[in-house]
Amino acid sequence: MAVEICEALAAQGITRTFAIQELTLPLALDGTDLIGQARTGMGKTLGFGVPLLDRVFDSADVEELDGTPRALVVVPTRELAVQVGEDLARAAAKLPVRLTTIYGGRPYEEQIEALEKGVDVVVGTPGRLIDLYQRGDLQLDKVAILVLDEADEMLDLGFLPDIEKILTALTHPHQTMLFSATMPGPIITLARSFLSQPVHIRAEDIGAAQTHSTTEQVVFMAHRMDKAAVTARVLQAQGRGRTIIFARTKRTAAEVAEELAGRGFAVGAVHGDMGQPAREKSLGAFRDGTIEILVATDVAARGIDIDDVTHVINYQTPDDPMTYVHRIGRTGRAGHSGTAVTLVGYDELPKWQAINAELGLDMPEPPQWFSTSPELFDALSIPEGAQESVGKPRRVFGGAAAAVRGRTPRGRSPRGDRGDRGGRGDRGERGRRR
Repeated sequence: MAVEICEALAAQGITRTFAIQELTLPLALDGTDLIGQARTGMGKTLGFGVPLLDRVFDSADVEELDGTPRALVVVPTRELAVQVGEDLARAAAKLPVRLTTIYGGRPYEEQIEALEKGVDVVVGTPGRLIDLYQRGDLQLDKVAILVLDEADEMLDLGFLPDIEKILTALTHPHQTMLFSATMPGPIITLARSFLSQPVHIRAEDIGAAQTHSTTEQVVFMAHRMDKAAVTARVLQAQGRGRTIIFARTKRTAAEVAEELAGRGFAVGAVHGDMGQPAREKSLGAFRDGTIEILVATDVAARGIDIDDVTHVINYQTPDDPMTYVHRIGRTGRAGHSGTAVTLVGYDELPKWQAINAELGLDMPEPPQWFSTSPELFDALSIPEGAQESVGKPRRVFGGAAAAVRGRTPRGRSPRGDRGDRGGRGDRGERGRRR
């Protein structure tokens, strides 16, 4: 592996490998097709990123760099594209390798200009990548390494046809690496159709628990009218750092963010009724510590890849077991400990019991707690004097929650629910531009 990559990683304090990295690196560096199966937070970005950069920079079977892409990384959402792009850029800090990130919600012109100047590694969402390829602005004929990241999420978002178009476009020999937390039938079929004798790597035992052992799960029933007060007190728990609060709908996410800001918390939001610049601003503030509380919908949160989230709060019970796994997988990552708190509304108990049964959590009848319950304070190490408010009302960071009750910053009516589908907004742009 190139010494320049090792030096760049060491400068960030990364000196040891996680399981998925240790297993994938030798095979990926050798050009082998592989399927990497690991949960969120297991370090798979560097698992494919390091060998990808090494091979692009210094491999006999990759053509000399000439400004046309040698590697393509496809991810399901805009936020994840930004995150992966930043991770690769840090690892490539000492390499003469040019990277760019391409996704919907940004002007075509700036992305076309970057491609025209010359790019070696492209990270992007399926819809915008297909757009630029079909327009002739993105060349794929010299791509030597293709990575499909979060393949099961791309399936959930309806991107499988776009992925197949990209795979079909790569008719020349190339290496393909597919990463997925789960392996549903369509993904297995995709792998069998387009990968050449892939090696299937699992970063954990087949029968391992689907949730991180480093995550403490606290589950209780909470009345809908008391959830905001409960959340306010949970946010005062000892040792609480970066925290993600999950809501099922865009409207609820916006309302919860405004409610908490009104109670004095510095909070941001990420949901589908926000424009892409506002979402990026909120995520950036969350990453750099400007705000430590982020309210998000499930789809919008798929791009959040931060290792030191201490708490996850399920303000609303997830719709299914895998959503629960993905949500609480945002904490207790990369060796850190974490706490996942789930507020089960009285009408949400059947959903919780289905999740409990599927995942074998042994909590079919959660206790009933209120914002004043001593059990709540004890379970989460909340100081005895914690109140429902912590200071003067604030604004939601960046005005992110302005779409509550149908209002948007400029008086426009909010987009439909499909606006919450991450990279799926690419399709809307495609239709308007043609």
